[in-house]
Amino acid sequence: MKKIVIAIDGHASCGKSTFAKRIAQQMGYLYVDSGAMYRAITLALLRRNAIVDGQIDTNILTQVLDNCTVSFRLNADTHLPETLLNGEVVEHEIRTPQVAAHVSQVAALPEVRQLMVRQQQLLGEQKGIVMDGRDIGTAVFPNAELKIFMTAEPRIRAQRRLLEMQAKGETMSLEQVLASVVERDRIDENREHSPLRRANDAVLLDNSNLTVEQQMEWVMRIIAERTAPKHNCC
Repeated sequence: MKKIVIAIDGHASCGKSTFAKRIAQQMGYLYVDSGAMYRAITLALLRRNAIVDGQIDTNILTQVLDNCTVSFRLNADTHLPETLLNGEVVEHEIRTPQVAAHVSQVAALPEVRQLMVRQQQLLGEQKGIVMDGRDIGTAVFPNAELKIFMTAEPRIRAQRRLLEMQAKGETMSLEQVLASVVERDRIDENREHSPLRRANDAVLLDNSNLTVEQQMEWVMRIIAERTAPKHNCC
């Protein structure tokens, strides 16, 4: 069975990461967390004190980007992917509130996105990877063997997000979360660089009323078709 690149795009709070991780685990593929890559760059900038009062020092930014490599590896004990910044495991450091507070600003910079896209494409050269995000099938891997565009009704996504927040002790009304989801969609679909859109050859997965198990059954059938050896007609 040949290895392929699986690119997953879609709206916020529709379960892209959970879905991608399940596929990678079942296929024995490497899951690449594109968001973690932007978090790693943000961490590198914070370590250099390059973000002060919401402003990014462009000189330090250039130095960081010229000397930064973000990669992934599977932890031998947990069998989970870890994020590496210049060879250093930073999986825990990139999940801190300080990084979370600045990553959106850093990820919006064109030069950062260009570097991350190049590094993501290098990761995909060996095949056997699953990556999710908002421009993976359009900008990062336009030639991926399987592209999936995930979505769900906004209110359902808001309900899912609210449950996650409540589990963390955060309080917010459903209508407030729904407004946030709708606004996030608007920003993602209208941003200047690599806006969220469905690639022409992406298969649509509306998981509004599907369980994770049903989604996995659906995608494994498609993967089997895309990875099956092709036989020449005699």
